[in-house]
Amino acid sequence: MPSPLSEPEIRQRLSTLPGWERDRATIRRTYRFEAYLAGVGFATRVAELAEAADHHPDILIGYRQVTLTLTSHDAGGLTARDFDLAARIDAS
Repeated sequence: MPSPLSEPEIRQRLSTLPGWERDRATIRRTYRFEAYLAGVGFATRVAELAEAADHHPDILIGYRQVTLTLTSHDAGGLTARDFDLAARIDAS
């Protein structure tokens, strides 16, 4: 099981991920798109990255936007896995 990060570690890692915000034991980002299907395609790509990492975000698909929420339920908070996957998503 991954270990939860300390507050300083969370702040440092979050500072490297523009657009991501912390909400208690989660990090969240909303991505906006020109069209609904572009958001659905993005969500599919995120799902493939998540499956490869064996770490799955909550994905909320709305009209021309997708909101991702990451946390490590098994660790009871934020771990390196959350920030690593967020960075991979942003790089894709």
